[in-house]
Amino acid sequence: MAVVLTWGAAAQTGLTGIWKIHSDMGDGTFQDVFLNLKQNGSDVTGSIVRDYSAREIKTGTFNKGKIHLEVNLWREVVETYDGMLKGDELVLTVARKKSANEPNSFSHQRIAKHDSGEGMNPPAPLPVPELYDVADNGLVRTPPMGWNSWNHFAGRVTDAVVRKTADQIVATGMKDAGYIYINIDDTWQGARDAQGNILTNKKFPDMKGLADYVHSKSLKIGLYSSPGPMTCGGYEGSFGHEVQDAKTYAGWGFDYLKYDWCSAGRIYKNSDLQPVYQKMGAALVDSGRPIVYSLCEYGDGDVWKWGPKVGGNLWRTTGDISDRWESMESIGFKQIEIAQYAEPGHWNDPDMLEVGNGGMSNEEYQTHMTLWALLSAPLLAGNDLEHMSKATLAILTNRDVIAIDQDRAVHHPKKTQLDGKVEVWTRELEDGATVVALFNREDTNKPVKVTWSQIGLSAPAAAKNLWTQQDVKLSGDSYTVTVPKHGVVLLRLAKMSS
Repeated sequence: MAVVLTWGAAAQTGLTGIWKIHSDMGDGTFQDVFLNLKQNGSDVTGSIVRDYSAREIKTGTFNKGKIHLEVNLWREVVETYDGMLKGDELVLTVARKKSANEPNSFSHQRIAKHDSGEGMNPPAPLPVPELYDVADNGLVRTPPMGWNSWNHFAGRVTDAVVRKTADQIVATGMKDAGYIYINIDDTWQGARDAQGNILTNKKFPDMKGLADYVHSKSLKIGLYSSPGPMTCGGYEGSFGHEVQDAKTYAGWGFDYLKYDWCSAGRIYKNSDLQPVYQKMGAALVDSGRPIVYSLCEYGDGDVWKWGPKVGGNLWRTTGDISDRWESMESIGFKQIEIAQYAEPGHWNDPDMLEVGNGGMSNEEYQTHMTLWALLSAPLLAGNDLEHMSKATLAILTNRDVIAIDQDRAVHHPKKTQLDGKVEVWTRELEDGATVVALFNREDTNKPVKVTWSQIGLSAPAAAKNLWTQQDVKLSGDSYTVTVPKHGVVLLRLAKMSS
């Protein structure tokens, strides 16, 4: 499991210089990673550069010919480089430490000599178009629901995984609950042919056949690209091939595109976000097939103000979520500040659901699902559907909670702060009912008392607890309930008779 790197400069000076790993990804594709190193005695500093993005070396040592480097990649994933300097060759074992969503992996190939940093820096930006409003495609008048491969499978997604997921969406009842889109995230891409057409890698031998299979289940299928030369995973992006790629996706029969900024951020300025996303939005409209357009730009550039103008159906409002309470809490509770920008066909996207991936309690996952529903956020499951628990399935398929998310009136939620980290959110529904969510963000269970007038409501006579599915009798001008730590009590109040 060794990687051999050859340095073209004078090896006797030590590690200082640029080293290149030409990595075999095991799917018929190769990616370049550059080690830009500076040695000072036994200390090694510098960066690891992939996809034009430099990640600073967190720990670097060089003793008696042995090298050890550590760098943070993303989320909790740490990559390590351990080995020996032998003459003008650096022989390394490269490993990624196991995290919740990615198993240990090792690189293992011999690397040719590299004399410069060619390929380490991004190309020049392409001209951006003049701004205009791309036609509305008329899709997803309620928030899209489905599944995305990244949160659980990441780079391990394959044709077989997608087919099995489509089967499970149907078998588990998730399709009947509204989950329709089966979306392939990063790592499906191969190279381009002589005409510039995007090809798939070995994991996806027949994209048209895969789309046909998913459609045979009365489901829809999506995939992923980037306006940059490379995706976040280092695969082929759509830079300079926007129109060509849109036609390819349409020809394969795809229904959804997630378009991730990634390496484009090393080429363009944030002021170019709108015209760059407009380019693909227009290409999708002209592709001859209705394709949902998902902008993934991490909330940069106040995207909620211009997302509809580029043909966007949904847009990321935040950085990546991870399967931890702290991540979900930080993202979810801030979204109310921009909730007013959600409207039919155009949705704020606080990222995919982590429900069932194992990093949070069932109470925390209920809070997760409740927040996304109140916010009219896309509901894109990100777990392994084949092995999910009954509790996970119950959370994902709670029809009453899903009905809030899919309510066509799209009334926006309102928040009342009660005490410290106790919040009450309310939202009106199309049929005149009101939902009330009592959130406890504290680290212990807490009795919560809410006075109806505090949250702008008349005293109701009865309610339904949407997570326990029990009727709740109410009396007086207030309601008291013990809310579990990081949990929620979600009530539906019927329309008050006049």
